[in-house]
Order: sequence, then C-alpha cells, then structure tokens
Amino acid sequence: MTDRLPHMLRSDALDNRERILDAARALFAAEGLNVPMREIARRAGVGPATLYRRFPTKQLLLTEAFTDEMRACHAIVEEGLAEPDPWRGFCLLLERICELHARNRGFTAAFMSALPNAMDFAADRERVLKSIAELAGRAKETGRLRPDWVLDDLFLMLMANRGIHAPSTAARVAASRRFAALMIQAFQVSPEHSPLPPVARLAPLAPRENA
Repeated sequence: MTDRLPHMLRSDALDNRERILDAARALFAAEGLNVPMREIARRAGVGPATLYRRFPTKQLLLTEAFTDEMRACHAIVEEGLAEPDPWRGFCLLLERICELHARNRGFTAAFMSALPNAMDFAADRERVLKSIAELAGRAKETGRLRPDWVLDDLFLMLMANRGIHAPSTAARVAASRRFAALMIQAFQVSPEHSPLPPVARLAPLAPRENA
C-alpha cells in the first residue's frame, strides 16, 4: 500500500498538469493570452493553489502550453527547407504556418510577442525565423519570390491571418487557406493566378438595401 501511494500521487499530479495545459490551450486559442489564471484553473477543474504549484507564473504556463505548437512550427519549416524546389517549399511553409496559427490563435499571439520573459520560447522563435529567412533567400534565387520580400511581410501576413473571425475552427482554417493563397500570389514576381481554395462563409450575407 505504501509503495502504491507515491505512484498514485505522481499519477494524479500528472493528470492535473495535463488538464491544466489542455484548459490553457483551449482558452488561449479562444480568448487570447489575457485569460485569468483562475479561469484556467476553473476550466481544468483544479484549485488555484494546484495551478500555481504546477505553474508558478503565467509566463511558464504559456511556454509549456505552446511547446507542442512550436515543435510543429519547426517541423513545417524543416519540411519547407527539405523541398527540392525552394519556391514550392516557401509556399508550403506559408500555407501550413497560416493553418497552424488559424487553429490556435493563442499561439499566434505568443509567436508574435515571442513571450519576452520566456527565453527558451524566444530562442526557438528566433531559430524558426532564421530558417524562414534562409528558405526565402533560396526562393528569391529561383526568381519566383519578389526580391523586396522581407520577414516583416510574414508578420503582416500572420497579423492579418489572426484577424480572421469565423463561426468554427473549420471555417477559420478554410478562410486561412484562401488568404494564404492570395498572399502567395502577391509575393510572386509574376503571379500565375492559379485557382484559389474555396470561399469560407464567415458571416451571413448582409441584406440588400431597399430589397
């Protein structure tokens, strides 16, 4: 019995940690990074003391909550770099990063701010941006990417992508795909005007005046 008790306590603590992280991700995605810690504890079904024991600061909670998303971001960039055609790799990167950010708006805010007090997250973000700049340089050498494209254009794109409001995650992702396709055409030296992804219905059509 005494041997089982520490194991049970460790299991309970692990369950609490995962519930807290799941609740944090859901709330950050839906409401942004300003969600109160007490609300996260309430959603996770734990007391505030348990939350603060596991995550003494909100900055630590943010970093832990977005670790998986940052890994996914790294994987997307590595896949783009591995693509034999740098322009194709650059397009894939933009499409998939936009989709990742559309699925989790909290991660978008975290990525944009770099969580300045969380050094590990900031360092990871800098590595991602350095790799994106490398891929963009290769794409420019193909003559397909505008020579005046800069990393600030990526931030503009993500800021606009974050502003997409839709009634569901699926609709937001669909709108993001179409937006990414439009931006890719804007970034091309000679846009090919290939067919765009389907339109996502973001809001009811406004009634016509004097109808």
